[in-house]
Amino acid sequence: MSGKIKGAGTLRLQIGVFVLVASAFTNIYITQPVLTVLQQEFSSDIVTVSFTVSAVILGMALTTLPFGILVDRFPIRPIILIGGLAVALAGIAGSLTKDLDLLIGLRFVQGLFIPALTSSLAAYLAKSLPVERLSVVMGAYISATVLGGLGGRLIGGWIHTPLHWRYALLSSAVLLVIATFITLYTLPKQAGHEKRTQKVDQSTRTGIGDILRRWDLWRSFLTAFGAFAVFSSLFNYLPFHLESPAFHLSIDAITAIYLVYVIGIFMGPLAGGLVNRVGSGITLLGGSALMILALVVTLLPSLTAIVVGLFILCTGFFTIHAAAVGGLNRRLSSGQGRANALYMLFYYIGGWVGISLSGLIYDFAGWQGMILFCLSLLSLPIIAGIGELRDASVKS
Repeated sequence: MSGKIKGAGTLRLQIGVFVLVASAFTNIYITQPVLTVLQQEFSSDIVTVSFTVSAVILGMALTTLPFGILVDRFPIRPIILIGGLAVALAGIAGSLTKDLDLLIGLRFVQGLFIPALTSSLAAYLAKSLPVERLSVVMGAYISATVLGGLGGRLIGGWIHTPLHWRYALLSSAVLLVIATFITLYTLPKQAGHEKRTQKVDQSTRTGIGDILRRWDLWRSFLTAFGAFAVFSSLFNYLPFHLESPAFHLSIDAITAIYLVYVIGIFMGPLAGGLVNRVGSGITLLGGSALMILALVVTLLPSLTAIVVGLFILCTGFFTIHAAAVGGLNRRLSSGQGRANALYMLFYYIGGWVGISLSGLIYDFAGWQGMILFCLSLLSLPIIAGIGELRDASVKS
């Protein structure tokens, strides 16, 4: 089969992408709602049990770029098969272990192979889809990350009460195996096309060094770092804050609050349209303003205020995320696969740094101290937004 993937092939690919990415992301945050349970079960501290989430994100950060490059050199199918089985097997082993350090290690292994299902797939889409179809399928990709992130939190929290958090790890592993084979079935057979694409890439590709020398692209990378650091920090330490004497919520109630995350499914397309109307600069600044408002609102000693604040936080974050990704790809005429891999590298490093530092700050200065730290991180998307506005005024 030659040429780009078109028509019905795109729809079939869209289904496969959605199923696989959603299932992969289900594994990332599955321990987040039960961090307080893990703390009690393993007699550990806040920072250490948080590694069951941050270790996954660190693993993803380390292999996001390598897998993005591997897909330019090898067929996508074996990469997806190896990644899906590795993540699932590590999840099954994690559901059986009774040692926290081993659980963290297995979660790290899951993180190392999740980019085989996400970054490699995104790079494959960037090189295999016509431009007019890429945004449609990437919309499904982003929506799948949202649904998967939400699904992992709901499975992790709601399975705990009737059964045990270990069943959540087992369930997500089985789900991923099924999704992996569904996606392998839906992927079009394009071996000949992939070989031709590789030959073209060698002569026309934009290298990683070329990308890193462009300040306009660094804005997107730093925006990803700062915004996801804030977002991941709040959701990671939310269970500890809401189980405190001020609220004393159950695991089920805390898990239900994660439903605010669903706004991300709708904000991706809406933010894309907003960027087209007002530009990425205003969109980034607007999203940053919403996140600042959200952080301040969560300081109020009211459960209603926290739920409203989290809803605003999700709206602002996904607005920033969509604007940054869209702006990155609009500024590139080649090297989209590498640039998007770098974007996700900064994105996940931001999540790991955010969770790691916020855990120390939360342990020392509580929720208020962590919020102040998060406010400082939002200077990054604000600076990026100002830079985008300056560039837009020069062009006009």
